[in-house]
Amino acid sequence: PHAIRLEGDLTLGGLFPVHARGPAGVPCGPVKKEKGIHRLEAMLYALDRVNGDPQVLPNLTLGARILDTCSRDTYALEQALSFVRSLLPPAGGEGRCPDGSPPRRPPPERLVGVIGASASSVSIMVA
Repeated sequence: PHAIRLEGDLTLGGLFPVHARGPAGVPCGPVKKEKGIHRLEAMLYALDRVNGDPQVLPNLTLGARILDTCSRDTYALEQALSFVRSLLPPAGGEGRCPDGSPPRRPPPERLVGVIGASASSVSIMVA
């Protein structure tokens, strides 16, 4: 539920603690301005600068999929796995359309790297 998606030829993933850890049973708590929002904004600013200069990556744009770790290791693991899930085949196989043809699937996201996480416990889980 806490994500930012920017289209591009190549995608950079981001895992930032935009929210603090929530109380028991709730993954996310209040917004973390300094260590969460500021880091997210820094990544978006860097992408704007790179994409805005045609000499840096000519004919190529960087996109992003930025996810919130909510400063919780298990939640961050679930978020990190979402980067990998799109590369895996569907659990029930490819399946067939009503006319017998194979389903059309969008090409997998070209994820080239992931930036984050910041806390040690979250980094260990994500790695």
